[in-house]
Amino acid sequence: MGRWEVLFETQDEPEWRAYIHRLKASDTQIDWSAVRLDTFCGRLAQPTTYRLSHFVPIPSPVPGQDASHD
Repeated sequence: MGRWEVLFETQDEPEWRAYIHRLKASDTQIDWSAVRLDTFCGRLAQPTTYRLSHFVPIPSPVPGQDASHD
């Protein structure tokens, strides 16, 4: 379980592609299997939006540790 966290969002496709290219070149620690590239097609009503997100898992509880006492 977890949630998707937006890293970058734009309506400019070249800017989106450049951001992804820079990220791949500079951050070798990213688990690309946990990254989502979305294109939201706005058609005529809204402009197309490009979004880069990564999955953030919910940490598993430690056995024997009470979660209510952080």
